[in-house]
Amino acid sequence: MSIESLAFNVTEKFLEKLASHAYQEISFAWGLQGELKKLEDILLTVKAVLLDAEEKQVDNHQLRVWLIKLKDALYDAEDVLDDFECETQRKRVLKLYGTAIKKEVRFFSSSNPLVFRFKMVHKIKQIREKLDEIASHKANFHLNERDEGRRVMYRQRAMTYSFVNVSDIIGRDEDKENIIRLLQGSSDGGQISIIPIVGIGGMGKTALSKLVYNDERVQNHFQIKMWICVSEDFDIQKLTKEIIKCTNSAENLSEKGMEQLQSILRERIRDKKYLLILDDVWNDDPMKWDPLKELLCVGANGSKIVVTTRSKKVASIMGTISEPYELSGLPHDKCVALFTRCAFKEGEEKHYPNLLKIGDEIVKKCKGVPLAVKTLASLLLTNKEESYWKFIRDSELWKIEQKENNKILPALKLSYEQLPAYLKKCFAYCSFYPKDYEYPSFVLIQFWMAHGLLESTNDNEDLEDIGWRYFQELGSRSFFQDFEDRDWFIVCKMHDLVHDLALSLTQNEFSAITSTTTHISKSVRHLLFPDFTSLPHGLSTLLQDLERVRTALFMSEEISQSALDLCLSRLKYLRMLDLSESQLEVPLERIGSLKHLRLLFLPEIKKVPNSICKLQNLQSLLLQTEELPNDIRYLISLRFLSFSTKQKCLAKNGLGCLTSLRFLWIVGCENLEYLCEDMQGLKHLRTLIITGCESLISLPQSMKYLTALETLRIEYCENLNLTMEEGKADQDLARFNLQRLILKKLPKLVEFPEWLLRGSTNTLQLLKLDWCRNLKELPACLQNTVSLQQIVIECCDKLSQRCERGEGEDWSKIAHIPKIVLDGSEINSTDDSHIDSTSED
Repeated sequence: MSIESLAFNVTEKFLEKLASHAYQEISFAWGLQGELKKLEDILLTVKAVLLDAEEKQVDNHQLRVWLIKLKDALYDAEDVLDDFECETQRKRVLKLYGTAIKKEVRFFSSSNPLVFRFKMVHKIKQIREKLDEIASHKANFHLNERDEGRRVMYRQRAMTYSFVNVSDIIGRDEDKENIIRLLQGSSDGGQISIIPIVGIGGMGKTALSKLVYNDERVQNHFQIKMWICVSEDFDIQKLTKEIIKCTNSAENLSEKGMEQLQSILRERIRDKKYLLILDDVWNDDPMKWDPLKELLCVGANGSKIVVTTRSKKVASIMGTISEPYELSGLPHDKCVALFTRCAFKEGEEKHYPNLLKIGDEIVKKCKGVPLAVKTLASLLLTNKEESYWKFIRDSELWKIEQKENNKILPALKLSYEQLPAYLKKCFAYCSFYPKDYEYPSFVLIQFWMAHGLLESTNDNEDLEDIGWRYFQELGSRSFFQDFEDRDWFIVCKMHDLVHDLALSLTQNEFSAITSTTTHISKSVRHLLFPDFTSLPHGLSTLLQDLERVRTALFMSEEISQSALDLCLSRLKYLRMLDLSESQLEVPLERIGSLKHLRLLFLPEIKKVPNSICKLQNLQSLLLQTEELPNDIRYLISLRFLSFSTKQKCLAKNGLGCLTSLRFLWIVGCENLEYLCEDMQGLKHLRTLIITGCESLISLPQSMKYLTALETLRIEYCENLNLTMEEGKADQDLARFNLQRLILKKLPKLVEFPEWLLRGSTNTLQLLKLDWCRNLKELPACLQNTVSLQQIVIECCDKLSQRCERGEGEDWSKIAHIPKIVLDGSEINSTDDSHIDSTSED
């Protein structure tokens, strides 16, 4: 598996960009119609044969090299077009704020337009000649023109498909009981028992461990439970920190050395009977394991450690029981049951007897591996054509098993091959994050957006909606797992083997830089820095030919100033820079030169340089700082903004001017008393979250103009009562069209703010009130909110009593709502007096 599908996607995306209205205007404005038309003609002839090349490159090294050259040339061409886009956006800012920034001419200065055009035309000509030469070699491979529609059999899925519950596991009851018996058994000689669970990837070791971990008997047997995902990086200091965190420690561990950490850990677990799960262990070096084992031996007699691993060698090094627990494949009947549950809706299978027979044959090829069964079943869920099921059963990809000795790989590759083209690259790009990374849905969507992977087929559809659809689609096809609902976003993980598959697709354009890295190919466009404290010597030499890198992910807390400055000075074409995991105490003045940036995630930093406001292409910004940049209004493309500040109030002509903003998250602003008064400028804002702003007194009148707002979440604002003085011209003001309203931990909230609901009677779907203990009653207008599907009231003492079924004073206001949840209990809102005799129950 290589980069061929990425080459096709890059070609397709480039052609779409050339054909877009925006680039038609750019080509006309700069007199580039001729050169860009030649580029388009070349790429159309190349695109026609790429699908054939995709299949033939597997056994043809020269064809693979040709595809890599084509992809690299297209990336270079995208960079040139992006230069024009940057210049266009710069001119937009000058046009909008020209009068206001006369004193800042140098801030927005650019080269002479004639010189700029001459230079860019020369670049386009060079790229066109390079692509022309590459295209001329396609005849050497005797490629046939292919139609994309014939290549992949798929149907778009209904986006209402729910994620599979990870605890819904079939066929592991006996294994679960066996492990629990081992956990409840006594420890030999008073030592801590270490129980390894061994099995190949995808067999369900982690799923089994979760079943055990959450069993009531296990919870009652141990005083402390801890779960650590180890993966390939067995770093004792990091693991010690993670174990301490699992003991409900609120202590700041970032500055602690190993001597302090081991002292804290011993104190936390000393003489306590604990269960520790070390999931996905790869380390087979006893010298690394023994020091951690010594730290863990201070627990009480009966403490247990469960280790999941694919390696019998690891199991023999770490285990204390006579034989590791070897997890075997599921029996055929259990695999069929799992397949049926995932491939059919409830009861649907009885209508497809022929498909059940074909499914049985597909299951046999999965060799008892649950992940293989589940992945293929998810693929077949929405396509019940017999020919398609036979196509999956008879695919040549099953033959890979003999070559690669992996029982799961054919199923994963089959599922990948059946993805629509627009999802393939989104999936592949997930490999840029490290294994076991917890993907928040909103981060993934911003990440895909930054790289231009979201394809709009409807001018009225926001990119954020497209990204959410992609996320759901990949989840429904089992490319993600372990979903956790965080109220307004989803967190998930990717199975190691699925991550390996994604990594195999990007191996030629992605590189993780570690202390052992000695060379990076010029074709690399995405870099991961997993640990900045162990960078290789000669980083400057490594980065010398990588100026066109598009992604830099820094997953380390510590970053040296010289190394970061080097990266920022060399990587001029970055689309994405993520420093959010880092502790940054270095100036970022160079940031303003990264004009191609679409996504910038910063950690807590004392002062953000105003040069950040030069980033007119920036779409996503996350920052924690003492004060927002003065000229933040110049970020005219910004769609996602999350910030924390120490300011008391937000300046006018700042946030309120960000007309492209869709998502605003104001978090942890402990001094903030007032928001900006010109919020009416946020005409496209769809989500507003205000959390942890304990000094916030009131909301501005201008909030009433946010007619695009769909989600409003306000929480942990101790001094906010949400009352708003009604203006005389109140009837002329625009109204909300909210779909979700969540109010949490607002002790000053006594009277429900009816102005929040006005205008949303036909749109509001969810109302959630949590820890608003002084809230007296629900508003009368709630009774007329016909669209409301769910109301959740938690820890609101007075209100809960008023909403009791049939008896509470507020029951009549909510009785029409289909789902009512009071303090964790769901109430049936229908009784005899509310049931329509003509309706079904």
